[in-house]
Amino acid sequence: MKNLLALFMLTISLTFGLSQATFATVQDEIDTTTVVEETAAVEEEVVETTPEAPSAAVEESPSFHQVIKQKFIEGGPSFMGIVLLCLILGLALCIERIIYLNKATTNADALLSDIEGALSSGNVDAAKEVCRNTAGPVASIFYQGLDRSGEGIDVVEKSVVAYGSVQMGLLERGLSWISLFIALAPMLGFMGTVIGMIGAFDAIEAAGDISPSLVAGGIKVALLTTVFGLIVAMILQIFYNYIVAKIDSIVNTMEDASISFVDILVKNKIK
Repeated sequence: MKNLLALFMLTISLTFGLSQATFATVQDEIDTTTVVEETAAVEEEVVETTPEAPSAAVEESPSFHQVIKQKFIEGGPSFMGIVLLCLILGLALCIERIIYLNKATTNADALLSDIEGALSSGNVDAAKEVCRNTAGPVASIFYQGLDRSGEGIDVVEKSVVAYGSVQMGLLERGLSWISLFIALAPMLGFMGTVIGMIGAFDAIEAAGDISPSLVAGGIKVALLTTVFGLIVAMILQIFYNYIVAKIDSIVNTMEDASISFVDILVKNKIK
């Protein structure tokens, strides 16, 4: 009887110990699984959050056009509008001059060769036709000289010089207006600077105290108008210098070609 009771107690103890060990093992597995799942969830959140940070930064950064528009509005529509108008009109005149000068550029050597070929056979009308079919001031000057070739070389030279001055005036047409806009744009910017500073001092006087926020607004407007006026002047100045250099090149070509033209007339004894 005692042996059975001892065996029963031993069985109960072994069963209870195994149960506790099994429960502890299961609990450890549950805890491990929970930790792994939480770690995976954190990693997924980090992966999902990390790519969105650059996109948010990209979306917040304004474009160049938006920055220019914002600064233009902050500078005040009154003076900034006038400066913008100077830029538009100045660029329109520059583009018109560039197109005109490109059309006025002529291959003087080829033109002189064609005229000499026509005059070698004594056909002045054929030489005039060559000049009429060629665009540019050089051909126009040659046509005026051929038209007066029957009056002598002296008359031809005077006609070439006089009509060359007329063509030079046509080449330089509109440059004075471009110069006006180049000078006017920074002057308007400086005027906006003065008005902005006056507004800043008026705000200080009205508030009775010097506050950085009061002064900063007027100074900001002053600096923006000055910057935009200088930018407009620099842009137009670049185009103006290119146009002047182009005119000088055409005028030099006209003078050299005119000398060669008179020599051709003397060589072929055109009277």
